Amino acid sequence: MSPAVDLIPIPVLFPLSILLALVAVEAGRWLGKRARSGGTEPEGPVSASVTATLGLLAFVLAFTFAMAASRFDTRRQMVIEDANAIGTLYLRTSLLAEPGASQIRAQLREYVDIRIAGGTNAEDVATMVLRSEQLQSALWKQAAAVATAQPTSTTVPLVIQALNSMIDVHGARLAAMRNRIPATIWVFMFLTTGIGMMAMGYHAGVSSAHRRGAYACLAVAFAAVIMLIADLDRPQQGFLRVSQQPMLDLQRSMQADAAAEQAAR
Repeated sequence: MSPAVDLIPIPVLFPLSILLALVAVEAGRWLGKRARSGGTEPEGPVSASVTATLGLLAFVLAFTFAMAASRFDTRRQMVIEDANAIGTLYLRTSLLAEPGASQIRAQLREYVDIRIAGGTNAEDVATMVLRSEQLQSALWKQAAAVATAQPTSTTVPLVIQALNSMIDVHGARLAAMRNRIPATIWVFMFLTTGIGMMAMGYHAGVSSAHRRGAYACLAVAFAAVIMLIADLDRPQQGFLRVSQQPMLDLQRSMQADAAAEQAAR
């Protein structure tokens, strides 16, 4: 299940994060002024508390960013493995007798088209996954029919092995796409950001410091990091997208091969 933060578009998440930070600062400033007017809060211990809180916030942001970047890199690697698995199967179909070889190659070309569409269009992912699995089933039935027709062939097992690897990679790529930052971590990150900014505002209220410009810059910086984390965590949305270039290269190679087959007939 996708976290609730997915309901907020990434361009909207940035100003909302800034607003959260600035509201927290002003709330903390108000509390700090009340504490100062009552003479109940010395400045020294507050400074230490602010330093500790901001250190915790920096740790949480760094931890979450590393998590998102790792998942993004895994998705990128899975596209490469998917293209390699499909390309290997496509090449091994040339070892099969006709008409089975041509039928399987045609299905694989459609399969690559679907994989590219699913990797670039976030709205149709479920449809693309369903169609991919339908084609996998059709390919498996086609390979089983070829194996039945050629029981003594030594090349058919190679094709079946490559097909099995392609299906396994599909499952791994789907799992990587669904492996998102948990909603609990998002809540904790926003909560820690709010507490950290409120602590800075409280310190400003206690010490009568007027640093609104500095706090605004810090709020923008924190919001930018949060937006980048969200962008890395969303596989097919936002500004950062997993490159489909390996699939596009495979698609061009398959199209050239199909054109050559057509010309040879």
